[in-house]
Amino acid sequence: MTLSVTDLTIARGGIPVLEGVNFSLAPGKALVLRGPNGVGKTTLLRTVAGLQPPVAGCVDCDPENIAYAAHSDGLKGMLSVSENLHFWADIFGTKGISQALEGFDLGALVDRPAAALSAGQKRRLGLARLLVTGRPIWILDEPTVSLDVASVEMFANAVRTHLAAGGSALIATHIDLGLDAEVFDVGPYRAKPETSHDAFNSSFDEGFL
Repeated sequence: MTLSVTDLTIARGGIPVLEGVNFSLAPGKALVLRGPNGVGKTTLLRTVAGLQPPVAGCVDCDPENIAYAAHSDGLKGMLSVSENLHFWADIFGTKGISQALEGFDLGALVDRPAAALSAGQKRRLGLARLLVTGRPIWILDEPTVSLDVASVEMFANAVRTHLAAGGSALIATHIDLGLDAEVFDVGPYRAKPETSHDAFNSSFDEGFL
């Protein structure tokens, strides 16, 4: 399953932030998004994942093939580590959580409530959800936040395994994960600022709809 983005324009709060974005992501490949804070990487990932509509252009991919991991870990605090993973496995219709537990070194924490985990442990559990989705395309927004060096390598290994199995990954990150990945700089795709009074009022009003 190849993910294709063609002439994409995206907006935040009704104001275009990136325009004319084109790239493709083939099975077995990783693409790392780079660019300064606030340029629109998160908005781009959300649009590609089908969580918000584009202003223009096309994303050619069935959202059912995408697993999206954002800044939030998406955990239920009162459930244990194993209960959280079983919950997501049930949602995605997959079976077994042993690979997820092993891949993110969560075996000793299976019975601990998610609310009692450290920030790094919560992040590992949130990322472990990817391994129970069964979905081939991972879209990841700053996935290494709160992770120590050993956990970053753990995550990178999970991505390598996913790619080797024919999956793909679109990742926004400022750090070098040591992956064999192409880098896509979104900076050159910044939308031109709207300067007319009418354009400003239109964007302002749209932001509050």
